[in-house]
Amino acid sequence: MIKRNLYTLFGASFLIFLICCKQSEKKNITVNNEESIELDFDAVLNENTFNSVINGREAKLFWIKSEEIAVAFTNYGARIVGLWVPDKNGKMTDVVVGFDTAEGFKNSTEPYFGATIGRVGNRIANGKFSLEGKTYTVPVNNGKNSLHGGTKGFQDVIWEVAQPNDQTLVFTYVSPDMEEGFPGTLTTRVTYAVTTDQEIVMEYEATTDKTTVVNLTNHAFFNLNGEDGGTILNHKVQIYADEYTPVDAGLIPTGKLESVEGTPFDFTASHTIGERIGMKNIQLENGGGYDHNFVLNGTQKNGLNHVAIIIGNKSGIVMDVVSEEPGVQFYSGNFMEGKNTFKSGAKDEYRTAFALETQHFPDAPNQPNFPSIVLKHGETYHTISKYKFSIHQ
Repeated sequence: MIKRNLYTLFGASFLIFLICCKQSEKKNITVNNEESIELDFDAVLNENTFNSVINGREAKLFWIKSEEIAVAFTNYGARIVGLWVPDKNGKMTDVVVGFDTAEGFKNSTEPYFGATIGRVGNRIANGKFSLEGKTYTVPVNNGKNSLHGGTKGFQDVIWEVAQPNDQTLVFTYVSPDMEEGFPGTLTTRVTYAVTTDQEIVMEYEATTDKTTVVNLTNHAFFNLNGEDGGTILNHKVQIYADEYTPVDAGLIPTGKLESVEGTPFDFTASHTIGERIGMKNIQLENGGGYDHNFVLNGTQKNGLNHVAIIIGNKSGIVMDVVSEEPGVQFYSGNFMEGKNTFKSGAKDEYRTAFALETQHFPDAPNQPNFPSIVLKHGETYHTISKYKFSIHQ
């Protein structure tokens, strides 16, 4: 067995609001037991206009919800469309950027918004790796390297969906042998669930009929001040990592693990994203900012690796991340160019969202000193990550 391994504010009125959102009705909900707010959720996401046919199959809108959190998904890329939690004033705030149509994701200049990433998240140098004495070639789509599973990764397929209850969605995709050059028929199941503790749980499982490589993650882009919240540079970040993996100009790891101490990568104590991002530093130059894998130091919380705590400076929303994974890719929105319009009407301007992708390390198939991502027939890939939301006290 391989193990790689988000205040109850609304009560029943919030559940009624979510149930009615498909009926294009405005509903008053009570927040903090005192303030009645009129919200029109359906004006933001409407399944009648969201759904479309992509790659010959139907892309649909799905919801999971508890009393304290609501998350919208599409089966196109098994991706998060939006995630609503209350801010410090009790206002429902969408902290994951996305589009109001499935076609918006398909046509975006950034293909990974909110998506489940596979087979191999992050980069593979030169699009090549070896397994059991055989060399495999996968498509290069990021300079001379392969990124997030190649030209047509898991973000660009329609997943099968099951919804056992209002709190859970199960996405399944069977990737045939040699799809995008990867060996083995890989059966992947990703379960997204919300809890009454304002938390979203991401559970990944995969099996193969032939030795292959697997590194799954989710590529949600967050702005804890809201999708239209502007720059993320004033968000405060703490990452539980004493080391990181430095990269070359193509963002391929050198193979070394370097200490964060005394560098702009030291988030062992809380710093704003923008505090040191403009410093003269070759690694910041290579990434255009933060676009690096942090090596988690093993600090435990609830039996999992404590990954990070991020605080929205305007909203007061806190995101606390734990995972079974050994690393996290912290990306500060360096390549956002204002070319896409989100469901709120905001554009994806430079550094207006960040990503925290729990995962194994980049280029792991070519880095013998990194934790392995090899999966063999008869083994099960399994890993859990959790993103919990609260209010900064």
